[in-house]
Amino acid sequence: MTNHKSFPIDAEAAARATLAGDAVVWPKGADGVVEMLRVLRMARRSAMKARTQTIQQLDSLVVTAPDQLRARLRRLSLEQLVPVAAALRPGELVGPLAATKLALRELARRHQALSAEVARLDAEIVRLTATAAPRLLARGGVGPQVATALLIAAGDNPGRLRSDAAFSMLCGAAPIPASSGKVVRHRLNRGGDRQANNALWTIAVCRMSYDPRTIAYVRRRTQEGKSKLEIIRCLKRYIAREVHRDLKAALLT
Repeated sequence: MTNHKSFPIDAEAAARATLAGDAVVWPKGADGVVEMLRVLRMARRSAMKARTQTIQQLDSLVVTAPDQLRARLRRLSLEQLVPVAAALRPGELVGPLAATKLALRELARRHQALSAEVARLDAEIVRLTATAAPRLLARGGVGPQVATALLIAAGDNPGRLRSDAAFSMLCGAAPIPASSGKVVRHRLNRGGDRQANNALWTIAVCRMSYDPRTIAYVRRRTQEGKSKLEIIRCLKRYIAREVHRDLKAALLT
């Protein structure tokens, strides 16, 4: 039987704890709403990546299109370009102009199909997160995608959330001591779940723009000489403590 100890602060310590039999591994569950969110988010991420690639290809084709077509399309925004390109009529392929029109039309229609796919996936993600973690969604700066990333990091196993410190380490938001001499400081934690870490960063940055308490905190720590990155690092740790309670409540219900 292994002992419950806090997460190690670096890879060497983790390896030593594992070899000594002191490390505790809490596996993710794969039979609940979090697993449903994980597979939906994976599909969404793939669609978003493909749509971004399609946008880049559309832009490239507009730049290299024959003069008469380029003059018509180059000043259009993406929202305007996609429906215009999707409605192009290339006719018989007898030259570069017709071929470019056909390529633009197919890419534009692909963009529309991928956008529809993302919208369908988003609708299901919103529904599932609202059912699974309403308290988490009520937090300032937490939207469905942020909530999903945090839920996936936690998994369907409440045992992974035994403390806010453990969850913070799981998200790579726990401070790592890096003091030297009389200088007391902490460095960036490059471990943990990077998507969950990004979710905490998103919450922190959002709150820095509208939340009075966060704005006051940033002002005070700036006067103390902290950099913006150091302040965000501190905020992420505080936010991890907040959302830990909501996540545990969501997974225990």
